[in-house]
Amino acid sequence: MKTIAFSENFQKKLKAIKRKNPSLLEKIKKQLLKFSKNPRHPSLRIHKLDGKLKNTWSMSVDMNIRILFIDDAQYYFFDIGTHDQIYKK
Repeated sequence: MKTIAFSENFQKKLKAIKRKNPSLLEKIKKQLLKFSKNPRHPSLRIHKLDGKLKNTWSMSVDMNIRILFIDDAQYYFFDIGTHDQIYKK
């Protein structure tokens, strides 16, 4: 199985979430654990993006929070935020 890595930006955002919304952090951990066990788990709603985010994948934490990652030699998680924050960059 591929390894999982997290960008510095992703880790900073997780720390901010931990301070502001600990219950959201628990949801994120739960989804990341599911991903580590089965990257194709249906509840993750993983899909490939296009346009500016071509070659990037999106994973859902809940109906509004998304995690972006790259699937290459490893899974590289680099951004997290609401739907609007992630896609309106």
